[in-house]
Amino acid sequence: MKFVDEVSIFVKAGDGGNGMMSFRREKFIEKGGPNGGDGGDGGSVYIEADENLNTLVDYRYTRKFFAQNGEKGGSSDCTGRKGEDLILPVPVGTTVIDANTQEIIGDLVRHGQRLLVAQGGWHGLGNTRFKSSTNRAPRQTTPGKPGEARDLKLELKVLADVGLLGLPNAGKSTFIRSVSAAKPKVADYPFTTLVPNLGVVSVGRYKSFVIADIPGLIEGASEGAGLGIRFLKHLARTRLLLHLVDMAPLDGSDPADAAESIIRELERFSPALAERDRWLVLNKADQLLEDEREERLRAVVERLDWKGPVYVISALEREGTEELSQAIMRYLDERAQRIAEDPEYAEALAELDERVEAEARARLQELDDRRALRRAGMKSADDVDDDDFDDDDDEGGAEIFYVR
Repeated sequence: MKFVDEVSIFVKAGDGGNGMMSFRREKFIEKGGPNGGDGGDGGSVYIEADENLNTLVDYRYTRKFFAQNGEKGGSSDCTGRKGEDLILPVPVGTTVIDANTQEIIGDLVRHGQRLLVAQGGWHGLGNTRFKSSTNRAPRQTTPGKPGEARDLKLELKVLADVGLLGLPNAGKSTFIRSVSAAKPKVADYPFTTLVPNLGVVSVGRYKSFVIADIPGLIEGASEGAGLGIRFLKHLARTRLLLHLVDMAPLDGSDPADAAESIIRELERFSPALAERDRWLVLNKADQLLEDEREERLRAVVERLDWKGPVYVISALEREGTEELSQAIMRYLDERAQRIAEDPEYAEALAELDERVEAEARARLQELDDRRALRRAGMKSADDVDDDDFDDDDDEGGAEIFYVR
């Protein structure tokens, strides 16, 4: 199944039914009076989280969705039928955004959570509603109100406790295979991971956490190079980042340079995401002798001036992976306990999450706008030279914004 994590759709709630103008006409009943019924309300549009879905591919090609209109009122004071609500299922972890205002309408993070995105139109009133002692034969009705229409953007961010970060071929997919039942593709060439992969890591009895693997980052990823930049947003919901570094690169490059490049790209993409708790994990230790391991470990730590936790593992041989999994579980338990006991800590984490979401969305929108400008043969604001402006033109013209 194709993995789709961003779509734009149009939703339209149903219109309310018109009120009926009718009078009672029966034999032997004189002046029966008005009996026109009200119309029915239009159906509303809801978006509901479904844990059985993991992609937005259903909205890739079908982009317009309409709820049912309410029926018009009938005679004999009959009310029109209400339009059926339209419920659109999406994966858990989907953020719903108004495409015109960029306002976040809601975040669906629990199975069964439902969000109203377009309210159905109110029903029209029949002429029965307008009868009075002075107006015994009203010929007044009201039409139904139109339902709301909205352009929406759906963004899926996978829900995981731990996120993996690193260059292509750092061993991220091998690591997730070694600690969980997930079986992402592993090969002896880079960019084997094209979409995020999730794995559940069981640690002891009744204890587990979810780990997410995203495509590897490359130099220039923050400017749109490679695949990883599109999926960095999936790390926004994680609680801990594991930065995997290849200790024995086949090209003979310095592991410290690789680690620095990832940190640099992460900070350019989202400074707030770079503030999230991050552990350094040096992988492929089985390819080095004991003294070489210590030498490269020391070189990387000194080069990065690393103060956080450091682990040396071999994902292929499952060396050190059990100890790392146990440490992650302890960290997550202690974090949850501290959140429950320390309101200031919980508030600080919530504020960090908001900044990560905002910065990631702004960065991706900027890259999309640049791409749209290039396709249109135009220059972005950052690429415009001074020679592109005519200093002799002093007339104030209209300011044009190009958006996707």
